[in-house]
Amino acid sequence: MLFSSLPLPDQQFLQKIATAAIVLSITGCSFSSSTGEAKTPEIELPEITIPTAVSSPSLPEGIDNQKLLEESWAIYREQFIQEDGRVIDYEAQDRSVSEGQAYAMLRAVLMGDERTFALTLDWAEKNLQRLDDNGKRIDNLWAWKWGQKADGKWEPIDFNFASDADIDAATALIWAYRRWNRPEYLDLALIKLQDIWQYSTVMVGANGKVKEDDTKGLLNLGTRYLLPGPVEAFVPSSSIIHLNPSYFAPYAFRLFAQVDSNHDWLSLVKSSYQILEKSAQSSPVGLPTDWIALETKTGQLRPLPPESLIKSVYSFDAYRVWWRIAWDAAWFDAPEAQKYLSTATQHLQQQWDSSAFIPARINLQGQATVEYDATSQYAMLYPALRLIKPDMAEQMLQQKILPQYNQGVWDDQSAYYTQNLAWLGIMPFTVVNSQLLQP
Repeated sequence: MLFSSLPLPDQQFLQKIATAAIVLSITGCSFSSSTGEAKTPEIELPEITIPTAVSSPSLPEGIDNQKLLEESWAIYREQFIQEDGRVIDYEAQDRSVSEGQAYAMLRAVLMGDERTFALTLDWAEKNLQRLDDNGKRIDNLWAWKWGQKADGKWEPIDFNFASDADIDAATALIWAYRRWNRPEYLDLALIKLQDIWQYSTVMVGANGKVKEDDTKGLLNLGTRYLLPGPVEAFVPSSSIIHLNPSYFAPYAFRLFAQVDSNHDWLSLVKSSYQILEKSAQSSPVGLPTDWIALETKTGQLRPLPPESLIKSVYSFDAYRVWWRIAWDAAWFDAPEAQKYLSTATQHLQQQWDSSAFIPARINLQGQATVEYDATSQYAMLYPALRLIKPDMAEQMLQQKILPQYNQGVWDDQSAYYTQNLAWLGIMPFTVVNSQLLQP
């Protein structure tokens, strides 16, 4: 589907995605192993068994919007997920992305849909492998983009990984292990956690230099940060790191710490909140940003230059900050999460109070740069406001989120991103029970 054939909000979103898609090659990281060899030894991966029985997924009886969420999942499974488990993004040339596979896994395990969970995992494991020049698996992360290449073949288009997808997939695997008593899912999660840590985090030493070390993060050697993807793409120099705050998932890092004592996952909780709080200070109105640059020598955050392909603006990426931090506040009673949500949403609360409308894209000075709003933003704000402004959350649900839902779909039939963010945003916190949250 061409950009010009889309409504304006989707057009803007696709342009954002296209920009992010090429940033890796622009920054010198169109993936290729420099040695032509796999980075890590071959690991025997657990076998994924696909259940033969087709279940009738459901949520706990009596929760808010139960029937709507169940219907939405059934329609999404029918329209966006192929029989082999591939999740299709119809807004972008029918491609598949690692994010989509991970969102489907999260939703499937929460719905109790074991077959769809296994199918979407199996497809990703078989088709999103990151391979070196010799065709050997590099690691156990997923290539972020798969689709039709210029020669007509359908295969990975970009072998880089996106750490948010791998984090969401590992979270879903841990929940699946606990829900269905499938130890092979925990085994696979632990394998992925090793590679997330090794390839998608960096340590900044006391001297402000990015250090390549092989420690497990258990020594006090500095501050460890989560990268959005490969070091080559997001650490342009020894003193600059490009970060995406919407990838920070403190609740996931706490879950990882429960099952993996070999790495200091709680250090990522700390650094995530440090970045969120500092990035709010870089905006006069306290908004999170899609992208931000960390100057490691000074510890200061600064917006990326205007000519940069990735932008320091509050937009479609940054929406997800509200959802991820709300989950940490709700499930782990994290005081830093509650504090952040209370302060960082102030400008958006004022926007809503004044006009019952929040623009889809706002610069860091608090000025709207577009005239439309976005269902996905309201859905991501909803869980945060449920915790700090429940009356406003209910207004937003009734006026902006539910009216966009029709026969199992939010917005339109091809809006892959909105379907996932809307579902994850309005899902009641209680769906994730103590069985999933405690070891």
